Amino acid sequence: MRSEAGKLPKFSLAVQYASAADGIPQRAQFRRWVAAALLPLSRRERGRGEGERAQITLRIVDAEEGRALNRDYRGKDYATNVLTFAYGEEGGVLAGDIVLCAPVVENEAHEQGKALRAHYAHLTVHGVLHMRGYDHETGHEAREMEALEVEILHLLGFNDPYASEKS
Repeated sequence: MRSEAGKLPKFSLAVQYASAADGIPQRAQFRRWVAAALLPLSRRERGRGEGERAQITLRIVDAEEGRALNRDYRGKDYATNVLTFAYGEEGGVLAGDIVLCAPVVENEAHEQGKALRAHYAHLTVHGVLHMRGYDHETGHEAREMEALEVEILHLLGFNDPYASEKS
């Protein structure tokens, strides 16, 4: 998981556990997944050095808090799997919050036949890529972001999270 320069990205990660759900990964796992998503992986980023410097808070919430955040910030009155609050970059440090809704993540993993840990990894990577400016509003953006997610997750030892949709 080292960049071409042989260094891991420099970042701080605060993990807040605001849910008592079973199967939530430990901080060290989240840290590994965030580090991988901060590495320069796309064609436009290769050769830029060690990866993004970042200050990230990752909060795992229950359905009530997830629904309130989604309603208050996106105008959608339901709990969603991941929310990303990107605050931009200051002094070369990317800042943002990522919120994972534990019951939604667990339900999706079960419905999609995925391992819970793999789904948490995917959504963590997805959230970090949003912080880095990637999006999936258009077909082109979605293909680019999904390709990066697949590449990063492969680097981490996980299968393609979109494989069932492609077949």
